[in-house]
Amino acid sequence: KLGPVIPVIVIDDLAQAVPLARALVAGGVRVLEVTLRTPVALKAMEVMIREVPDAVVGAGTIRTVDDARAAKGVGCVFGVSPGYTSEVGQACKGAIGLPLLPGVASASDMMRAQADGYDFLKFFPAQQAGGIPMLKALAGPFPDIAFCPTGGLTPPTAPDFLALPNVIVCGGSWLTPADAVKAGDWARITSLAAATRALR
Repeated sequence: KLGPVIPVIVIDDLAQAVPLARALVAGGVRVLEVTLRTPVALKAMEVMIREVPDAVVGAGTIRTVDDARAAKGVGCVFGVSPGYTSEVGQACKGAIGLPLLPGVASASDMMRAQADGYDFLKFFPAQQAGGIPMLKALAGPFPDIAFCPTGGLTPPTAPDFLALPNVIVCGGSWLTPADAVKAGDWARITSLAAATRALR
């Protein structure tokens, strides 16, 4: 079991990558989503994969086929996209061979993703796209889809999301607060990671 929260990680400084991954794994959080939002992101994933073998590293913010190919190229074992296009979804399932957690915010997005064979989807941005009431409403017409809500969740709200039958896991940036990362306060990050076990 991979735990109730996938941290959404932004790395600005390559030197932070390995200690950050080690701190999360030490707290029991092994599945790490590193977003492609900074120039060092791909290199950060590469060193995490090499130096922290217990981490399960994936690339977030995959928006193009090239992003997916680059993530696979550095050794990522999954990808996460903020939205969905058939081009990216089909390439990940086909030639690239990268398991994808596609982002959706509406019923139309979900139908497109499901048509391409995806039934585990990221609901993003979760709070802004309707939060818990929206996920409850979507459970009716889409009983066969499971979600990872990401965007605006916090430790107080995450348990309510995780209590929904159609939510498997959630994404959160609160596990890697920018100030703690900048200060190299890895003990704080380990304790935030350990606290996620109590969320479900």
